[in-house]
Amino acid sequence: MTDIIVPSEQTEGTRFKFKGWLKAAGAQVKVDEPVAELETDKVTMEIVAPVAGALEHLPIEVGSDVTPGALIGRISSGAPKAAAAPSPVVAAVATSGAKAPPAPLAPRERAHVGSEAGPALGLSPTVRRLIAEHNVDPKNIQGTGRGGRVTHTDVLAYVQGGGAKAAPARTPAPAAKPQGTPTAGGRMIPHTNIRRAIAEHMANSVATAPHVTAVFEVDFSTIIADRKRKKAKGGADYANLTYTAYFVAACVEALQAVPVINSRWHDDAVEVFDDINIGVGTALGDEGLVVPVIHKAQMLSLNGISRQLTDLTNRARTGKLQRADVSGGTFTISNHGVSGSLLAAPIIINQPQSAILGIGKLEKRVIVREVDGQDTIQIRPMAYVSLTIDHRVIDGHQTNTFLKKWVDVIEGWTSAD
Repeated sequence: MTDIIVPSEQTEGTRFKFKGWLKAAGAQVKVDEPVAELETDKVTMEIVAPVAGALEHLPIEVGSDVTPGALIGRISSGAPKAAAAPSPVVAAVATSGAKAPPAPLAPRERAHVGSEAGPALGLSPTVRRLIAEHNVDPKNIQGTGRGGRVTHTDVLAYVQGGGAKAAPARTPAPAAKPQGTPTAGGRMIPHTNIRRAIAEHMANSVATAPHVTAVFEVDFSTIIADRKRKKAKGGADYANLTYTAYFVAACVEALQAVPVINSRWHDDAVEVFDDINIGVGTALGDEGLVVPVIHKAQMLSLNGISRQLTDLTNRARTGKLQRADVSGGTFTISNHGVSGSLLAAPIIINQPQSAILGIGKLEKRVIVREVDGQDTIQIRPMAYVSLTIDHRVIDGHQTNTFLKKWVDVIEGWTSAD
């Protein structure tokens, strides 16, 4: 027997939820074949089989918290058992605050939870609910998720395209006790695991750190001209160059000028990091957001930053990020202006970091500039830039020094190429 356990290496504060099995109990699996999924507030990750053999499920509910090192299953080289015996995973779930797991199902029963054995495996609770509500067969839906699995967006697109059938009449099951009562004309939308985890993370950050926000204004004229020139040269180097790459590069210089902002609070000390690992918030629509990290950004050129941003963003939006891609960040950028907001304050700090940069919407504004000793009125592409800090770690002087340096880099951008 070989144990299947939850990985023990993780970023502090990350919480795992058991998302479901990808293989039926008793199925023969190969080495490194995905058998289960875990979910955090940042990424969905697969658990792979450490050896080849017959898969044995242990009793754990979908959506339950699991702790690092918890046992969730076993692989046997012989015939699988009809039902799993109680194991340490039960204690792991109990200490996480989840309710006690139900009695284990026999392999055949487990294979049919939610729907037919094949289609139901690997589907999230939200997808299963939508499939049941609209009476659709998941085998008829083209999945766009990881490994071709069906997502809730795939189900909705299928339904909107006329693929749903009229639901058959059935005896209604006893309704679950609602956690809240909607107002007249309202409806209750259950939280996804990602949304619940984001909510807990944000509330914890506000409760932990005193947030203070400072706001500067920045002129984008120089980087707009530089980007236009680079893209006009053609070639692959700057084909996907975005303003965000300039923002990351400017953060590197500003963090080197004020190192304490690239830090973390401890009860007995402030930990200042040598490497500058910059996370960039990436929206996933109604699914929430993730923060992929550019590691050791101080070692990268603008071109190198641009390439990493393109790769991380593409993988974030196709569900292909790995845990390493969202771990180890020391500073975060929220480019909230892409969706139209001029200013967001305070932007919640991504704990346990000490600060987060916010970039507002780029728009043309009338401003006053002195030319040859005379005040002139000009139209410039401007945006508000904010820095929200943990006031336990950082003071106003350091905050303003960082922002001034960041603005100076953007407005005075010089390129070697």
